[in-house]
Amino acid sequence: MTFHKLIAALTLGLCGMSTAGDWPHMLGPTLDFHSQETGLRLNFPVEGPPKLWEFEKGKGHAGVVVVDDHVILMHQIDEQEVIHCLAAATGKVIWQHRYPVKVDHSYGIVDTPRSSPSIDVETKTVYTLGNDTDLIAFDLKKGKIKWQKKLSQEYGEAPFFFGQGSSPLPYQDKLVVHVGAPGACVVALDKKTGAELWRADHTWNGSYASPIIADINGTDRLMVFAGGKTRPPHGGLLCIDPETGVVHDAFEWRSDTFASVNAATPVACGPNRVFITEDYGKGGVMLRYDQNFKAHVMWRALDFGCQFQTPIYHDGILYGFGGNAGLMLACDVTSGRILWDEGFFKTTIPWKGRDIPISMGHAHLIHVDGAFLCLSENGSLVRFFLNQNGPGLMSRARLFYAPEAWAPPVISNGRLFINQNEMQQRLICYDVGAGR
Repeated sequence: MTFHKLIAALTLGLCGMSTAGDWPHMLGPTLDFHSQETGLRLNFPVEGPPKLWEFEKGKGHAGVVVVDDHVILMHQIDEQEVIHCLAAATGKVIWQHRYPVKVDHSYGIVDTPRSSPSIDVETKTVYTLGNDTDLIAFDLKKGKIKWQKKLSQEYGEAPFFFGQGSSPLPYQDKLVVHVGAPGACVVALDKKTGAELWRADHTWNGSYASPIIADINGTDRLMVFAGGKTRPPHGGLLCIDPETGVVHDAFEWRSDTFASVNAATPVACGPNRVFITEDYGKGGVMLRYDQNFKAHVMWRALDFGCQFQTPIYHDGILYGFGGNAGLMLACDVTSGRILWDEGFFKTTIPWKGRDIPISMGHAHLIHVDGAFLCLSENGSLVRFFLNQNGPGLMSRARLFYAPEAWAPPVISNGRLFINQNEMQQRLICYDVGAGR
């Protein structure tokens, strides 16, 4: 049984007919932006769902993760990185940890946390990877440090534009980390002790995309979209044996522009198929892997170029937002044919006496309770019905009006978590549960 099938079976087995569900990784419980929760109240008014609480925080684009109603938030206050564990029902602090961090900037953009925490549901361990390569394993309930490493000291410096940005991936007995350093592109550590199990030595460096597990030839294979701050630029998709670290294939996909990044996480689109995308001239490409784990191009889509907003695959269709303007695209995964596109330029939401266009920008989609929930980069929350015929608008709200809401929305146990990063830095929790 592959990783995805195992996780799905465990999730369904644990949840039964319940609406409850953890969100242990930035990409959700099955690493594909799909929630198993049902019976939610998502037909919200233009003011949004009822607010349960909000938590004042520092800067950062890292998404939250939630297990056992413990919310883990990583952010930056002054020259410290801060990890907070909050009670999901109230927002009260359960534990916190702070440590100093060097705050740098590139192209006028200040370094803030971009790597979302991950939680191993088996051991109830929280893993955080900071901008300066501080990798820390915490006990979820108490916040006690189980082990920690400074990756740059152990493996050398990795070339990044804005600090470390890839999320760690718990997998079986391992923690997979996209280090991006010379001689250690990807490393697997014992998730309980931090001891190194293997390292994949490849010339491509770190990126802002997170590792995933894909079903290739009926087996689990690790997919890492690499490419750091190098001149000339290089990078692409690595297919790796998660047990040994052997690199089966390296498919090159990186813009020739120096100031470019690979940041959208790969998307597994059924057995043997993986989609990768970037927004600096190459766009997206669907790969099919043969019996020797070698990648072959199925199709290319120049218009389906995502900068860091990861698309979502559902029922044979790939949905996402191309470029910076927020053009929603739907693409048939078999042929690569663009089924439709929509910019929502005429769709507005009332805000303080004015009708404000939605302006999706770098938006993220998640699938929950039979439809899609979208958070635009300036604070619009929209529920869609999506299929091959086009988008159907179900409900919409203006939660706030501020730029850089770049972390994906999170659903856990009937609660919706939204990370506002500009003009008022806060984590907001909304009640979307049935009967609460």
